[in-house]
Amino acid sequence: MNNNKLNLMGLEIPSILLPNNHLAMTNLEKWAVIACDQYTQDFDYWERVKTFTEDAPSTLNLIFPEVFLSQTHVSQRITDIHSTMGRYLKENVFSQPKHGFIYIERDTPYQQKRRGLVAAIDLEQYEWHPQARPLIRSTEGTVPERLPPRMDIRRGAPLELPHVLLLIDDDNDCLLPALGEHVKKNAPCYNTPLMMNSGYITGWFIETGGSEFSPILSLLTEKLDELYQRSLTRYENSGQPFLFAVGDGNHSLAAAKGIWEEIKANKEQSNLESHPCRYALVEIENIYDPAIQFEPIHRFVFGAGFDETVALLSELPDFTCRPVNTLQELSSSVNGQQTAANCFGVISQGKYALITTSAGGIATACLQPLLDAYAGDNPQLIDYIHDEDELFRLASQATAHKSAGILLPPVQKSGLFETVARFGPLPRKSFSMGHSIEKRFYMEARELK
Repeated sequence: MNNNKLNLMGLEIPSILLPNNHLAMTNLEKWAVIACDQYTQDFDYWERVKTFTEDAPSTLNLIFPEVFLSQTHVSQRITDIHSTMGRYLKENVFSQPKHGFIYIERDTPYQQKRRGLVAAIDLEQYEWHPQARPLIRSTEGTVPERLPPRMDIRRGAPLELPHVLLLIDDDNDCLLPALGEHVKKNAPCYNTPLMMNSGYITGWFIETGGSEFSPILSLLTEKLDELYQRSLTRYENSGQPFLFAVGDGNHSLAAAKGIWEEIKANKEQSNLESHPCRYALVEIENIYDPAIQFEPIHRFVFGAGFDETVALLSELPDFTCRPVNTLQELSSSVNGQQTAANCFGVISQGKYALITTSAGGIATACLQPLLDAYAGDNPQLIDYIHDEDELFRLASQATAHKSAGILLPPVQKSGLFETVARFGPLPRKSFSMGHSIEKRFYMEARELK
């Protein structure tokens, strides 16, 4: 089948590597590890992962958990990751690559049957700069200073493992359920529980070379083309297509783009049209999937205690501050906010406060500029916490050092494409697709050399 139409829509059919299920030591529950940008303040989580996986091949040895990025020996760790990738390839830890897509269903402790499609995207049709309006667009502001270590990990790596999630604006939820109906007639290519009580995942391979499976490829192409054509007039009336929004992994995808730009700038490179680094492996999900819930990403401030953080937020328009007696009361107040304006919770040193402001819209739009001004040239003074319970855990330790948690209100996912199309990326870390435990687990890989 001619794939020109898929290519025009930014997709490439990848050659996917999966762990070799014929190896006696292969254990998929130990193989699959959560996205590297989770639990960034929880060393204990990653130590438990290390203990759980130490006797088996695991993607833990192929990724760089971001909790360790601030430590020394970063370069050596990257060298070790690249070396392990090469060793896994030589030792046949992977099966032979298969050309096609993978349809996924994921159960989590919070939601059931979240659907996805593993595919490769063309980085020529993606851009993260705020003024850009490409086919594949970033949903959050990208911080250039965060890219170098992530580019170092990808530069020269024999493999990539995806945790980037792309969203489609399929309000009728037609594409992924229809793919599932076709492909689930076959046996799955993997099927496993996920470590740390993170749920369950099943994947079905979609062959693209045989006539038996061509109806599935036709269905995929047809449905995506409908969304592509509709996007030409749905958002801006400007004739610029907007098919995919980066829902998770914005900085990882931006790093992949940066490496591709380096390769293009190298005059000695040939065959750029088919170079594997031109593409990035991702999972595509529908923003209207009932199993996808948007969660706020809370803030944790270092170097400022309770009073300093309240004073920092006092610059919000029509600022008010009310003391609150318990975390439960604070959580109920922030999560139960019914007006178009915003509210925040401050937690530190055993004190709690409810902050209200007349500023409407997405909460990070009014909050992030204040935090950026506070951090100045030290962005490490602000961390981004995905779960309310984790924020509370960190804030409970604030008596030992000057720090504070800022609890953000819920996020509505409707209108995301419209907002990004009209105004560009949202402030960074404006939302999370679910709780930390629901994030993508590394399973598939693709060769980059």
